[in-house]
Amino acid sequence: MKKAFLIVVALLLVALPLFAAGGEGEHAEKIYFGFMPAWLLKSLNLVVFLGLLIWVLKGPIAAAFKSRGEQIRAELAEARERNAKADRLAADIQARLDQIQGDVAAIAERAKADGEKQKLEIIEAARLEAEKILAQARGEVDSRIKQARKELTDYAGQLAADKAHEILASSMTESDRKKVFADSVKAIEETKA
Repeated sequence: MKKAFLIVVALLLVALPLFAAGGEGEHAEKIYFGFMPAWLLKSLNLVVFLGLLIWVLKGPIAAAFKSRGEQIRAELAEARERNAKADRLAADIQARLDQIQGDVAAIAERAKADGEKQKLEIIEAARLEAEKILAQARGEVDSRIKQARKELTDYAGQLAADKAHEILASSMTESDRKKVFADSVKAIEETKA
């Protein structure tokens, strides 16, 4: 505030000779109170007016500047607080995103592992089913082979019996038949005994 007052006084001192030189041409300069020229009285009047103006407005202007300074400081503190809050929020969001990305990667890895496990289980189940079907087919083939052998054996036996009967019927006499009959009865009796 003192600097402003000194600047005003310095400007007045520089302007006084210019003010005094300006004039009314041929008119003589007025003198007040018998010794004070008009330009000096006007300069003194201006200094007193400016001094009173500064003295009157000094309090309200200082209060306004102080109030505005406090308001700016409060807004600055609020802005810093909001900035810090935004930084914390951004850090929280980034942490959540990192966690979500980790969870997604873990889920993908787990799904891949589960897929591989299911693939192996399906392959093993298919192998067991194939072995079961193959065993059933082998059992059926063996059963059919046994049945075919039995049928062939029965048929061969029947053919041999028919052929033997034919041969015996053509070459056997009545006495040979009686002897075979007697031998058969004897064999049966021996079996009973």
